[in-house]
Amino acid sequence: MSIINHRNIFFTISILAVIASLVVVFAYGLNFGPDFIGGSILEVTYQGTRPDINLIQSQVAGLTIGTVLLQPTEVNGLIARTRVLTNDEKNILERELSFNSQNPITEKRFSAIGPALGQELAHKGVIAIVLVMLLIVIFITFAFWGVSQPVTSWKYGLITLVALIHDVIIPTGVFAYLGHTKGAEVDALFLTALLTILALSVNDTIVVFDRIRENLKNKISNNFEETVGVSLEQTFTRSVNTSVTVILVLLALYFFGGSTTKDFALVLSIGMIVGTYSSIFLASPLLVAWNNWSSKK
Repeated sequence: MSIINHRNIFFTISILAVIASLVVVFAYGLNFGPDFIGGSILEVTYQGTRPDINLIQSQVAGLTIGTVLLQPTEVNGLIARTRVLTNDEKNILERELSFNSQNPITEKRFSAIGPALGQELAHKGVIAIVLVMLLIVIFITFAFWGVSQPVTSWKYGLITLVALIHDVIIPTGVFAYLGHTKGAEVDALFLTALLTILALSVNDTIVVFDRIRENLKNKISNNFEETVGVSLEQTFTRSVNTSVTVILVLLALYFFGGSTTKDFALVLSIGMIVGTYSSIFLASPLLVAWNNWSSKK
């Protein structure tokens, strides 16, 4: 019941976090990667010790292929991001990265995507997120069709939508900040992470809502606020334990996994934390707040 009784504090935390995230997004924007703006990614591994990153940067500075963004990976790896390269330009870049074969390298991956395809991917990604949210709302509305008192089923769906928007905006804001300060890029994996966050978050929310539905049917209390509070107490440990288990795996992937999955694991970790918070401290208390507000009308 303490969560329900102190719901205004949790509402305030969520509102401030969402506002801060939106401010960061509008102030800094998102650092879109080659997946969206087009470009090439070349990942190599030095067979010996990787030269100093500043020396490598100086080595490629004179090339006529435009800006080359370098990112060290692991002990002796390197990722180079450029505009879309021809095969000849790619060979020239590899030659310079190896200091004319004085520091031999092994190519791990090379990918290129045109700007038109990147814009289409971004457009479809946004549409996918919006459609997933709408379908989730429709599903929950029908799933809770039998719950009409004291909160109608469509309100469960609408509150779930509010929680999902909350869960998407905050990781996006964090990544906008990391993109501005650390050069983190928004790519196709980022969209995949957001869609995964939606799925994991709605799962937690439905577990709590389903317990509320069962307790309403069993009439454990005539007070809706108390019913929600008891339902939260019954599902709290399960929700937290499940989320912590997933977060530990994601953190292990972030710290010990490959460079290509680091940002993906980071976004998912943030999303899991935010999603668990919204399921417990936002969605259910919103049900109570809405019911109390409706009762006063």
